[in-house]
Amino acid sequence: MKVLIADDDPQLVRALRITLAAHGYEIVAAPDGAAAIALAVKERPDLYIVDLGMPRLDGIGLVEAVRGWSRAPIIVVSGRTGSGDKVEALDAGADDYVTKPFQVDELLARLRALARRAVEASDDPVVTFADVTVDLAAKSVRRGGERVHLTPTEWRILELLARNPGSLVTRQTLLTHLWGSEQVTDTGYLRLYLSQLRKKLEADPARPTHLLTEQGMGYRLVVD
Repeated sequence: MKVLIADDDPQLVRALRITLAAHGYEIVAAPDGAAAIALAVKERPDLYIVDLGMPRLDGIGLVEAVRGWSRAPIIVVSGRTGSGDKVEALDAGADDYVTKPFQVDELLARLRALARRAVEASDDPVVTFADVTVDLAAKSVRRGGERVHLTPTEWRILELLARNPGSLVTRQTLLTHLWGSEQVTDTGYLRLYLSQLRKKLEADPARPTHLLTEQGMGYRLVVD
């Protein structure tokens, strides 16, 4: 099982890497929230361990971003002990909250409990809407049985939307996913790419019914 650790404390990350690897976990790590999003998209972790107080994009922002396209379990490990911090993290989409310092045995037990809920990476779904079939494992799209050619960027946008159909994916999540930095601003590229996708996948691109814009927030894939 692959675990992504997002924490800017290198000593803690090193300790967790050694401990978790000894218990059979595969570890990938990122020092800030923006790097964690890019790594998550690349590595497809089965479970997340997230600190709250990271630079660039904090833990709450990371949890919200991940929840825009993934249902993988998230455990927050933080030195913040206030109930308000715990409530905010859980409301953002975290599954559990452990306060630093913690006992390793307790963390391992919580990881095992969350791991039982993790979806296996091999379970990449096939998403369908109208006459379109998106095969996330094969990285292919068909419309009416015919293969649809997408550019790499078009595919990455569609993949992100299709991995959590029906859920809002924010503009910032898409921008970070595509260009690896939360500092990137939307200068019209996303609208252009969505317009191209609609031309290829919607029956009436001018009146889309599946690739929808949520004004001021982001985009949503509505399936049948």
